[in-house]
Amino acid sequence: MTTSELTWFKSSYSGSQGDACVEVAKGPQAIHVRDSKDRQSPELTFSPTTWNVFVTHTAQG
Repeated sequence: MTTSELTWFKSSYSGSQGDACVEVAKGPQAIHVRDSKDRQSPELTFSPTTWNVFVTHTAQG
């Protein structure tokens, strides 16, 4: 699966402008993160376990 085939999501907190946020997509074996302003730039890729730890820690503030 290429990243162009992924379904990308932005946070509901990104506002109506949507020009200063990241997008996240779940692939079969990795979580992909990219800059919404420059979708052709390199992406970050995380294992599902690492992404879960990040999201859990972030949600705790």
